[in-house]
Amino acid sequence: MKNIMMMDYSNEPRRDIMCIDVKSFFASVEAAERKQHPLKSRIAVVSKPDNQGGLVLASSPLVKKEYGIKTGTRIYEIPLNAKIEIVEPRMALYLEKNLEILRIFKRYVAAEDLLVYSIDESFMDVSKSHKLFGSAHDIAKKIQMDVWNELGLVLTVGIGDNPLLAKLALDHQAKRDEQNRFMGAWRYEDVPRKLWKIKSLVSFWGIGQKMEANLHRIGIRNMYDLAQYDIHLLKKKFGVIGEQLFFHAHGIDRTVLSDTYMPKSTSFSRNQILTRDYTVKYDIETVIREMTDENTARLRKNHLITGVVKLAIGYSRNKAQGGFNHQMKIEATDSSKRLKEYMLLIFHKYYQENAPVRIINITFGSLQAKQSLQLDLFEPVEVTAEHEELDVAIDLVRRKYGYTSLLHASSLLEGGMARYRAKLLGGHRSGKEE
Repeated sequence: MKNIMMMDYSNEPRRDIMCIDVKSFFASVEAAERKQHPLKSRIAVVSKPDNQGGLVLASSPLVKKEYGIKTGTRIYEIPLNAKIEIVEPRMALYLEKNLEILRIFKRYVAAEDLLVYSIDESFMDVSKSHKLFGSAHDIAKKIQMDVWNELGLVLTVGIGDNPLLAKLALDHQAKRDEQNRFMGAWRYEDVPRKLWKIKSLVSFWGIGQKMEANLHRIGIRNMYDLAQYDIHLLKKKFGVIGEQLFFHAHGIDRTVLSDTYMPKSTSFSRNQILTRDYTVKYDIETVIREMTDENTARLRKNHLITGVVKLAIGYSRNKAQGGFNHQMKIEATDSSKRLKEYMLLIFHKYYQENAPVRIINITFGSLQAKQSLQLDLFEPVEVTAEHEELDVAIDLVRRKYGYTSLLHASSLLEGGMARYRAKLLGGHRSGKEE
């Protein structure tokens, strides 16, 4: 009989970690706003519903169950006779609800024991909260009840000895276990009968399709195979990632939420998918100027200057060549005037005349703290100072009255995108447009 490889968990840290998710968040918020039960409503949140390429961002549980419609479904795939309420996203509302949920979480844990993973998912370490609120299951029930009573939203909760097991308990049990109030707990002792039963590698947290294909090539088909594989061979094949995968297959994750840090941004970027193909050069230049303006204002807000500018242009899928992506080193600056000149310089150098442009990306790299006024050998000091004062004045007006309160005349033409972008939040409608 083959020996089964088991880990000794006696020295592994045991904490009470929760991974909490709002069930069908966007759709549930829309249901709650309409005084509907989120599990009984038939709602799909669709970006650009008037466009046949419109994308489903979220659908209520009944819509998923009855019609198979989920995130990523195109609007033309929704049956015409389906009894579904199609609504446009309201990102500002969802962010507002997310903050209200986080305020409820902070009643039960300190800020350092709360990690926001995404707009609808968070990790909490409740190990220090037992004396005040009871066991992990007690705390989970209290949080679920608070969010339901105050916001009308349903939470699903995974509980584990570490963040990995909590996340797996959420994804593979709690989200579908209505009988147990959408709650599940995975401990080290559950690894053989729960974690090793996960058949699809790609459904495991942290394994994508490319890694799944690589693992298949060496005979690993499921989590049990991964847990029983030679760790030295995994490390030789995949480096430290292979070693990490082996330990994850045994449910081991030594992450401490309070130790988590956020790395500083090394670049500022703006990306725009245009609403149509742009072939008029002046229109493309207008959008480049607008986006550079916005990115430069972000620099000044953070008291930074950039030493590298990059422009990426994506052509329409109808054109064989995909576009271009080029950068150049510059004398570090936060001047809107200079940075727009640099971006247009790259554009004019590499753009193919009349090529249909669909995507524009503006990136500033090599960021550094601004120390003083940057002088230009080819420009009088007085003129440089005037430009800087003008930039500061424009920033102040836009911060107080909104970005579109001051626009270049070119942005008011048909090709301008600044007013359209100002209505978006996270790439979608904010829901607060006038």
